[in-house]
Amino acid sequence: MEQLKQLLTAAGIAYKENEPLAAHCTFKIGGPARLFVQPIDHAQLCRAVALCKAQGVRYYLLGNGSNILFADEGYNGAVLDVSSMQDAVEVHGTQLTAGAGVRLSALCKTALEHGLTGLEFAYGIPGTVGGAVYMNAGAYGVCMADVLESVRVYKPARQLDDDTRGSGNIIEFDVDELNLGYRKSRIADDGFIVLSATFNLAPGNAAMIKADMDDYRQRREDKQPLDMPSAGSTFKRPEGHFAGKLIMDAGLRGHAVGGAQVSEKHCGFIVNADHATAADVDEL
Repeated sequence: MEQLKQLLTAAGIAYKENEPLAAHCTFKIGGPARLFVQPIDHAQLCRAVALCKAQGVRYYLLGNGSNILFADEGYNGAVLDVSSMQDAVEVHGTQLTAGAGVRLSALCKTALEHGLTGLEFAYGIPGTVGGAVYMNAGAYGVCMADVLESVRVYKPARQLDDDTRGSGNIIEFDVDELNLGYRKSRIADDGFIVLSATFNLAPGNAAMIKADMDDYRQRREDKQPLDMPSAGSTFKRPEGHFAGKLIMDAGLRGHAVGGAQVSEKHCGFIVNADHATAADVDEL
């Protein structure tokens, strides 16, 4: 770890020590990360990953922190903050290309500004482009696979050279090469790291796009416990069923363990109702 800190410093990559992870996730739960690394661009992100691998330090890529429960004892390794990158959205006709650290809300707003339709479903999903592509995020019967054109990824090398410069490969995959399914992708299966993604949209009416975005946002506000810390919808949908209804039918609406509670508003959510610990959530 000491050697990694020295190498990060030499590479000009910023980091913090013993950073509380509760401050970086929507559950508001989690102990400190030994190192909290904040790359400013894709080159620094790839270099940080290569350095972690070379030094044998475990690492975790963190986007908006909206789909994770960090342990109470924290993370004994390096958390790489993808959202710290100075990523942007580029517009080329009906295509948008966005860096992994761009928040979905910003991506959707860019589409709206340019009168492009197709991403309305993603407005309100509290994640980043990288995380959304990694898990093929979706809502209301639409998912990333429906609008993705291609994804640019970093593949860390198995064997690293001594100075780690240039270790690994940057590859671009078309959407049909990604094996996208319900909350899964080749990116996750093969350990790739998303750098950017290109979305293929269609011309639309800006007023109608905004109306649809507002409708999706209102539906979320009406049905989901957005006023309480959580990691969003907690469970994968069992085939032919809805997890929230099964939990409700089991009589567990509002059931609590410590500060963790099955949401009264939507039983598919576990919420941090009162200073919950990761152990509370896990037991619940």
